[in-house]
Parts: sequence; structure tokens; C-alpha cells
Amino acid sequence: MANVGLRNVTKIYPAKNGAETTAVHDFSLDIQDREFVVLTGPSGSGKSSVVRMIAGLEEISKGEIFLGDRCMNDVAPKDRDIALVVGNHALYPRMSVYDNLAFPLALRKFSKTEIKKRVTAAAGIVELQQSLESNPDSLSAEERQRVALGRALVRQPKVFLFDEPFANLDATERTRMRAQVKKLRQRLMATIIYATSDPIEAMALAERILVMNKGVIEQDADSASVYNKPANMFVAGFLGSPPMNFIRGTIKVDGDSILFSETEDGTVKLRLAISDFPVAKEFVGQPVVLGLRPEDIQITQASKASNAFAAIVDLVEPLGATADLQLQTGAHSIVSRNREGNDKVEAGHRSEFEVDLGKIHLFDPASGCRIT
Repeated sequence: MANVGLRNVTKIYPAKNGAETTAVHDFSLDIQDREFVVLTGPSGSGKSSVVRMIAGLEEISKGEIFLGDRCMNDVAPKDRDIALVVGNHALYPRMSVYDNLAFPLALRKFSKTEIKKRVTAAAGIVELQQSLESNPDSLSAEERQRVALGRALVRQPKVFLFDEPFANLDATERTRMRAQVKKLRQRLMATIIYATSDPIEAMALAERILVMNKGVIEQDADSASVYNKPANMFVAGFLGSPPMNFIRGTIKVDGDSILFSETEDGTVKLRLAISDFPVAKEFVGQPVVLGLRPEDIQITQASKASNAFAAIVDLVEPLGATADLQLQTGAHSIVSRNREGNDKVEAGHRSEFEVDLGKIHLFDPASGCRIT
């Protein structure tokens, strides 16, 4: 079984001035056999350190890492039965694609027959059958990354690790390679741990997402839950493009409703069902933060609706089928992703916008946690 377990793992790096930097702090995680887990977060959040410690390329400062029932702390990287794919593919330029794929097997003294069998199979999976005799320098960046992926595949490891594998590719190539990884997942049903700082990539790939920040886990859930029910403002602001809008304000209770009013005489005033935010009564008269995703703010004609507010359109950014509108509410600058494109929307004009009340989030500004 390829279960992976981390028990109170900490990674401390020495600094030049004598101080220490804790990249990963008391990190515990259980990954089941054949599970696909994505570690995501901004640069410096600790996700690459976690991957490299699992691979054995970084020493563990504290804690234990298990593969199945075996503790890996003192096991050499070559003996861990783990394959790592990184953005810097480090191919051997004087070897053919075939020999690059075969190299890890040749090191382990596999027979030529078995090497050919595995290389042929891996080349088919990553669609390099026609390039086996080519030199890596003659390949595109995407094709070279496919070679790196194939080199991991031929080993048939218990666990695949990916550390920002497509960071050096352009947007179109990244999209194609993400599709390649998803196909790989469906075909092999292997245990996969994938680290990326790209929130779009995380959402596109993940069955389970761990959002990291400063070496700790902010939220661990399936991708839909992380997006629709973020644990806190950090998670809400990291996942999504454009990110969630945050609007400061206060609330008061009016019968069976909660009235949100934007701070500093802003134009956002919304009536919310108290049944959706029962705990919000504890925040009456205190500052709160309203969270709205751009796609949940749409232009409307209903100026007096309880879910509508007025704003000045500062900027229109056409995106084809949609358009991103930069809005000024008086106290905040926010973004609306208009599903109708940029038709009949002009910068400098005041317009009415409606909010999907079922998609609203409230946060405690002191702790950053979502008010559920």
C-alpha cells in the first residue's frame, strides 16, 4: 500500500545571520493509497519543503514521515520507491529521448527487455512515441517536460511527487500538461502529491486541496468545499481568479434579517437571512468583512432590490465571453466578472449591481475566520 503519513513534521533552515527560518511547522497529514492531493499556497508557504522531505531531498528537522508502515526518515532517496517531477527537468542533452527514459532503469540493472517494455509503455502514455530517437535539445519545452514525466513513469513507483512541474511553461502548455496529469491519474490510479503556487492549477487538478501559509495548513478539504466554504480570508483570497472581494462594514439585526452596511458611507447595503448566519448576531455593532466572489456580482436594473447596490465602473477589461469590471463603491475598489461581456458597460458611469445572496461570506476581521 502507498499510504503516506507525516507526523508533526517541522523543517527549519539556518539563516546567514544566525537566525533560523521555520518553513514547515508541526505538519501532520495522512494520504491514502491512490489518493491525489494538491498542496497549494503562495511562494514560501512550505509546500515544496514538504514534497522534498517526502522525497528525501531535505532533512527533517523534527517529526516522522511514513510510506506505508515504514518510517522514511533514515531511508536514502533512491530507496524510497518515490518519483519526483520538477520544473527543471534536467534531461541529459547527449542522450536520446529513449535513453533519457531508460536511464533510471539502467541504473537499477533492469534487463534490456524490461527497459524496452517500460520505455515503450511510458512513451505511449506521454505521447512521445515519435520522438524516442530525438535529442532533447530538439524538443519544445512542453515535450521536454513530457520526457521528465515519462522518466518518472518508467520507474512505476509507489508515490509520484510533483513540485511546480509546469512553472516554466506558457499558459497553453500548462493547460495541456495538466490534462496529461489528469489522464495519468485516471490510468494509473497512483498516489500523487502535487505542489503548486498556481491556484487555477490547484483547482483544475485537485480531488483534495491543502492550502498552506507560512508552513501550516489553513484548510484541508475537497476542491469544491475549499472554494465555496473557505475556512478564512487567506484561503478565500488565495483561491479564485480574480480573488474574492473583501468589503469592510458592520451588521445589525432587523427581525429575521441581518443588515450589512459598508463602512465609510459606502454603497453596499445588503439584507441577509439570519438563518444563513446565526452566529453573526454575536458580531452586531462590531466590524465584519463581507466576502464576494467577482462572478457573484452582476450588472442589473433592479436598483431597489435587497441584493443590489450602486457603484461607479472605473475600468472595463474585456475577456471575450465575459468582462472584468473594476468598481468603486465609495469605500472599496472591487471586481465584478460580468457574464454578459462588456456590452453596454462603459467606464466612468454609475451602474446597479446585484449580488447572489446565497454566495455571500462573512468573516471576523480579527481572526480572519469565516462566520458560519
